[in-house]
Amino acid sequence: MQMKRFICMLGHIIASYVLFHLVPAPAVQAEAFRILDQGAAATGQGTAFSAQADDPSAIHFNPAGIARLSGIQVSGGVILVGGKTTFTRSNGSKTKGNLDGTVAYPPPAHFYLTSDLKSLGIESIEGMAVGLGITSPFGLINKYPDQGPFNTVSTRNQLSLVDFKPTVAYALHDRVSIGAGLDIYTFFDFIGEGHLEQKLNAGPEFAPLGIPPGTPLELNGKDSGVGFNVGILYTAMWDEEHQPILNLAFVYRSQVTLDLEGAFVVAGNKSADAFAQLELPQIFSGAVAYWPLRDRRREWKLEVDVEYADWSSLKDIDVTLSNGATLPFPLNWKGAWVWMVGTEYKFRYWLDQPGWTASLRAGYVRSESPVPEFTFSPAVPDSEYNAYSVGFGWMCEKQGSFFGWFQCGGEKKTKFSLEGVGVDMAYQVVAYDSRTINRNRRPAVIGRWDTIFHVGVVSFRLLF
Repeated sequence: MQMKRFICMLGHIIASYVLFHLVPAPAVQAEAFRILDQGAAATGQGTAFSAQADDPSAIHFNPAGIARLSGIQVSGGVILVGGKTTFTRSNGSKTKGNLDGTVAYPPPAHFYLTSDLKSLGIESIEGMAVGLGITSPFGLINKYPDQGPFNTVSTRNQLSLVDFKPTVAYALHDRVSIGAGLDIYTFFDFIGEGHLEQKLNAGPEFAPLGIPPGTPLELNGKDSGVGFNVGILYTAMWDEEHQPILNLAFVYRSQVTLDLEGAFVVAGNKSADAFAQLELPQIFSGAVAYWPLRDRRREWKLEVDVEYADWSSLKDIDVTLSNGATLPFPLNWKGAWVWMVGTEYKFRYWLDQPGWTASLRAGYVRSESPVPEFTFSPAVPDSEYNAYSVGFGWMCEKQGSFFGWFQCGGEKKTKFSLEGVGVDMAYQVVAYDSRTINRNRRPAVIGRWDTIFHVGVVSFRLLF
């Protein structure tokens, strides 16, 4: 009976999320078009979170972490992103691009639902938990002037890819948890354009196809693909109450191939069917978290995460047309390292109120770029970057009272009584290194490229 109620609740939550919140995400705080921001608590710490993984966003950061979450937990939130890319030519003239507006709208979102089996009425299996995440770990949107200096290369680009993440985790031991899940990537027609899209104006190379220079062109395609992720979380040291003092973590995310099928559109009319292949990289992550201070009233955590995204599998996105023509889009990307450092300081009994916890966070990210100079494109104006973040969060649970409105915890009246509520907020500035392109297959992009993003993340959390 409890399982049926849980499934019903899950269905309503997923339907509401997909219909009203899940939208294409701009490429922020990541190498190429990968998005690291998948929860406000993690973003506030520079996404150095894989060895902590103590809220439902562990589904993304380290699936092994959900084995250590009790009860039924729901988390969801939005990412508010603003920023611009500035292209400066040798004569000093500037061209600016943005996220198809001052702020990406509707905002990208994330959603997680986790539960231990005991809370679902399954008493026979100890230490196992299940969960579901819906995220956009790969996303892209940018727009440039239709009459800009590189309009024959790119005027608008969008990737609205959604990842469904069914996940299971198991505590092998008090110290060791493992987790695994699927990454089911797909597109939806009602989310953004519902496909990978690139727009540009025809240049001289399209003359053999009978297309006059300056004609608006569009290439699009979509597909679904399945990958997997696995994680391990090991507590090397703990205190007398078995709270972690030193955690080690490892996470692997598999490569996924999308066989895109779409259309080649000329001046608003479909000219031919189009086919291309998009390779999403395999990713290796290692992390260590250390709590120099952890008692009943305070906690202080330091964490370092290192990731390697193997973009070398992405050699090209050449487009084959049904009329026999091939449009070359060479990439020859390379692997990229990302270093993340974060800290969190928690105050138990915040403002001397029982059941209240407040958290202060800060973080830093340094990322390499997988994009070589020769195939650099305005579609992905990537370079190495530094990201700086701060965050704040609070949680009301157990015997706490939510601003006097209702009791956050206490005696449960039903299996799904609300036992806690919280919110996390983070702000991040992502400053890409200036990148000067001197040698490129497209002379129109030769010049200096500068990009900056401002990111705000808000996540809500409910405990049942």
